[in-house]
Amino acid sequence: MAQQDAPAGALTEIKSIGVIGAGQMGSGIAHVCALAGYDVKLSDVSAEQAAKAIEVIAGNMDRQVKRGKISEAEKAAGLGRISSGTGLEMFADSDVVIEAASENEGIKRDIFKALCPMLKPSALICSNTSSISITRLASVTDRPAKFMGMHFMNPVPLMQLVELIRGIATDEATFETVRRLSDKLGKTTATAEDFPAFIVNRILLPMINEAVYTLYEGVGSVSSIDTAMKLGANHPMGPLELADFIGLDTCLAIMSVLYDGLADSKYRPCPLLVKYVEAGWLGKKVGRGFYDYSTDTPVPTR
Repeated sequence: MAQQDAPAGALTEIKSIGVIGAGQMGSGIAHVCALAGYDVKLSDVSAEQAAKAIEVIAGNMDRQVKRGKISEAEKAAGLGRISSGTGLEMFADSDVVIEAASENEGIKRDIFKALCPMLKPSALICSNTSSISITRLASVTDRPAKFMGMHFMNPVPLMQLVELIRGIATDEATFETVRRLSDKLGKTTATAEDFPAFIVNRILLPMINEAVYTLYEGVGSVSSIDTAMKLGANHPMGPLELADFIGLDTCLAIMSVLYDGLADSKYRPCPLLVKYVEAGWLGKKVGRGFYDYSTDTPVPTR
């Protein structure tokens, strides 16, 4: 059946939100959407991960209750708005679906191809990609005008920013609908053009990569580099500690997008970063990266 688009210029009313990917980012997005009053459907390829995400969200909401950020009633209502599962067919009635899968273009493209037939014609699609071309991702869908980037920062419940990125085909109604949604989630938006890594990661990841080069070349140790940037540049977290928090595989993926997309040697991923990823030392999520997290106090691995 041919897709019937909403009238040009019409804003989509958002009541139900789908989230694809129940990892750290997806669960955080589901968390803030549910607390903002939206019905949320959270999907993951792993039923175990989808169920675990609900537990993570409940634990994070508990912390918000203890800090006086939300009430017990708001927590209960928020959790009651989230359902989880493993299939894309659960998004049949969603007004917008936000993809938060791995930072891998092939995986994302496959998801969007499978997702589109499940959606109603008026549904919008957003990608939480931190670096990949929105225009390229939109091109595999049946609705590039209704597709855009909505890049949340980690951890989503705490970080105020959402980067909004139009693809070449994104229409103004889609952009304005998503901008208003971001406002209702209590986020501040920054609009970025569709260039590799957008604004935040275009600036942040080369700094992290340079910190890895500084370690690789023996200019300083892990602790010296992080201490220097925390106390010398007033950063709340050192760049290598931050890399571990982001995930070294994600850092490498973003640097590779920058290097491939901009063809400038200054974006070449540091060989040491590549080596850590090859070793499976991906950072805090696996217990080892530039720090070893097997004890209460993280210990530098170099």
